[in-house]
Amino acid sequence: MSAATSSLPVLETAPGAPAATTAPAKPSILHQPKAVWAVAFAAVVSFMGIGLVDPILPAIARDLEASPAQTQLLFTSYLAVTGLAMFFTSWVSTRIGAKRTLLIGLAVIVVFAALAGFSGSVDGVIGFRAGWGLGNALFISTALATIVGAASGGAAQAIILYEAALGLGIAIGPLLGGALGSLSWRAPFFGTAVLMAVGFIAIMTMLRTDAARPAPTRLSAPFRALAKPGLGVMATAAFCYNIGFFVLLAYTPFALEAIGMGSAVSLGLIFFGWGLAVAVTSVWAAPWLTARLRRTVVLRIVLPLLALDLVAAALLVHSLVGLIVCVIVGGLFLGVLNTVLTECSMEAADVPRPVASSAYSGVRFLGGAIAPPVATLIAGAFGGEWAFVFGAAAVLAATLVIVLGRRALVRADAGEEHAPEVAQAIAFGDAA
Repeated sequence: MSAATSSLPVLETAPGAPAATTAPAKPSILHQPKAVWAVAFAAVVSFMGIGLVDPILPAIARDLEASPAQTQLLFTSYLAVTGLAMFFTSWVSTRIGAKRTLLIGLAVIVVFAALAGFSGSVDGVIGFRAGWGLGNALFISTALATIVGAASGGAAQAIILYEAALGLGIAIGPLLGGALGSLSWRAPFFGTAVLMAVGFIAIMTMLRTDAARPAPTRLSAPFRALAKPGLGVMATAAFCYNIGFFVLLAYTPFALEAIGMGSAVSLGLIFFGWGLAVAVTSVWAAPWLTARLRRTVVLRIVLPLLALDLVAAALLVHSLVGLIVCVIVGGLFLGVLNTVLTECSMEAADVPRPVASSAYSGVRFLGGAIAPPVATLIAGAFGGEWAFVFGAAAVLAATLVIVLGRRALVRADAGEEHAPEVAQAIAFGDAA
């Protein structure tokens, strides 16, 4: 304590007056129940599946005699099925419970990841990645609602924890893919299957079962939720944003290979740095910014910065150092945007969190499914730089959606919290 502070007089409380109270300290994001850490670990491994194939794309193309466009379908089949299935995950989870939904999703991923490793053709890998995407959909949207309901510290901290898991998964995925991919392109798939099996066991043993269950949702609930202006605006913006996200993630390995950076280990290290940047800004930069600015203002600032980064990548497409720097810097912007977009979508409309998560995530992943093949086709027709221009245009479109739809996002800026009992119903909605 400083001298100035210690010299201040101590105010005594008058007899009979209530004692002065201090506001309780905000719980640390690290002080979470075991169940939250179990789901978060499985989420890290699940998100590893997004970037896992990044370093081995050139190797798969060579070994299976596939074109770059065919290889990009490894992303498209995975993301398209993930996005479409997410529209129905709230219907499933409110009927069989969150825990069973998580376990079924993990089991599906284990099976299809292993099958992809055994596959002998690029078409086989593409098909098994689609099955993997089905399991991923069941797990991801349910995991978000589960973490929000079970975590201590409120919804905002829970979403930060979820996005940190996303960032770590995306960071570790390329690193694991590069390390195991140096042995064989099959090894990363087997490695993921093993880790997902560990996550399955952790959730089975640590996530408790509760007799309470939220009211079953209709199959049409996510589509009806998208009709609400706030969530509709956020989903549209996320669709466009995810195009830019996956242009940077999925097309860049081929751009780097074209200028001499084609080894799985090198690509893994580059995208590990990218994913680490995503994780760091998800956890620290995004909360710092939203504590000082409205969420929609943060989006209107950072989305154009990401677009400029993609334009820089287009201009530096023939510079190895320049392109690597653009990848890492892009990760910094993506971390902020992932967290703030998710926070906005969870608060944008008065609908249950599982429904909001299903609707928003479904549209968002469909944007990611479109990006890789379209970017590759544009690059083949006009040159690699135009793939990044395509991504930048999509991100600018997301900015325009946020600006034009700002009146529908008042609730998203307010950050209204759901009642604790609703969060608990989401988290532990499973029969004994």
